Amino acid sequence: MRSLFWRLILLSPLLLLVILFALSNTEMVRLTLWPTDLLVAAPLSLVILCAMGLAFLLGALTTWIAGLGSRLRARRAGQEAAALRTELAATQARMANAGQLPSATLLPPAETKP
Repeated sequence: MRSLFWRLILLSPLLLLVILFALSNTEMVRLTLWPTDLLVAAPLSLVILCAMGLAFLLGALTTWIAGLGSRLRARRAGQEAAALRTELAATQARMANAGQLPSATLLPPAETKP
């Protein structure tokens, strides 16, 4: 609940600016789509805000697609780490059953710098 409160506090100046922009730009503009005879009349503020929203969504989609490779690599690395943890646990269990007591973890010795 506190998070929502702080988000509203931080977003209220932006929302106030958007409302003032919409109230200040009420002139009607005509939009035509070139290959067709489609004509749309809308307030200037609505046209600009819709264009900004479309640009935001296009940028978000571009960013999502650009990060897709990194997310796939991270998912594969997580799956590989889980498989290695399972293999380590199985190896430690086999060693314990064979009568050899492993150390707390099977890690290589730490390197010391001269």
